[in-house]
Amino acid sequence: MHPRGDENEGVTSTPFDPTTLLPDDLLERFRERAVVHDRENTFPEADLAELKAAGYLAILVPAELGGAGLGLAEASVLQQRLAGAAPATALAVNMHLVWTGVAKVMADRGVDALRFVQEGAVQGEVFAFGISEAGNDLVLFGSDTDAAPQPDGGYAFTGTKIFTSLAPVWTRLGLHGLDTTSPDGPKLVYAFVERSDAVVTRDDWDTLGMRGTQSRTTELHGATAPADRVVRRIDPGPNPDPIVFGIFSVFELLLASVYTGIARRALDLAVAAAQTRVSKKTGAAYSQDPDIRWRIAGMALAYDALPPQIAALSRDVDERADHGARWFSLLAGVKHRAVTAAKAIVDDAVLVAGGSSYFTRSELSRLYRDVLAGMFHPSDPESAHSTVASAWLGPLEI
Repeated sequence: MHPRGDENEGVTSTPFDPTTLLPDDLLERFRERAVVHDRENTFPEADLAELKAAGYLAILVPAELGGAGLGLAEASVLQQRLAGAAPATALAVNMHLVWTGVAKVMADRGVDALRFVQEGAVQGEVFAFGISEAGNDLVLFGSDTDAAPQPDGGYAFTGTKIFTSLAPVWTRLGLHGLDTTSPDGPKLVYAFVERSDAVVTRDDWDTLGMRGTQSRTTELHGATAPADRVVRRIDPGPNPDPIVFGIFSVFELLLASVYTGIARRALDLAVAAAQTRVSKKTGAAYSQDPDIRWRIAGMALAYDALPPQIAALSRDVDERADHGARWFSLLAGVKHRAVTAAKAIVDDAVLVAGGSSYFTRSELSRLYRDVLAGMFHPSDPESAHSTVASAWLGPLEI
């Protein structure tokens, strides 16, 4: 694990070096396996084992609890680096990091309800993210999953969650459901359940890209969370509760990080292709072709804008900056820009590399498919535009 260093006055802090946790040789192993997992539609078990051994699952856990003590800004850099080698591995582990990130965001703001997540991550628990539901465009503001209160203060959850990454390996599932029967209801209930006979994972992940995430559908048939794993009961709809801000901020920023990492890898591959491909017409490398140079310059201009934006907002979350009502538009905006720019960059990289990138053996071919997944994560383009329009123009009056 790599500590952030002592930032106390008079003490020189240790510079953050992402290669300590993710050295080049480790990433090369991940890149080699990514080909196999994409082809065979399997989960990257070996990648996860190596990440666990490196302490990666606890990078956002405070050092005093046994973690690396990193902030969201450092985690973002690591996820960009990991995604450049194995996008599906990065996206899968992202969902675990969301929960440890939420635990950090809430603890930083005086709410220690997710201490068990931090302690569990140090002990090797794998936390999955069970929020998405088919047709539920309310996302964090509503749920079609029934949350039935139990006599001991726990809840039994019945419903179906989709896109549950880490499906073959998770040990705890963080989820939400709607309690409509309690006297103070309806309430959205956030809780964590363990694997049991009441949780059924469908083997239905056969997708165009991001195949290694194994984000399968999860059926809940009265899956029970005990009282000490019920972490929040809040009103449905837009809500300033720390858990809503925590999930939205960490989810959007780490997603933006993954797709920014894909964009960087595509840019690097395009540069390499331009330097090695030689024109029969001119006898010069394509790197000397004005049209190719213009295209790669455009890719670089788009990419260069992404890491600083993500870093700035990540630091603002870490340092508890107050953007007030603008927070959600800023977060939705950076995720939207990252995924749209990444897709455009991969598109251009394929054109620079030429017809060889059309073969499935090409890494760019895989990146081309993987990057498409970015559009489906919240906030989707429609939601992002709606959020930003409301921030600048006010809510719709009709």
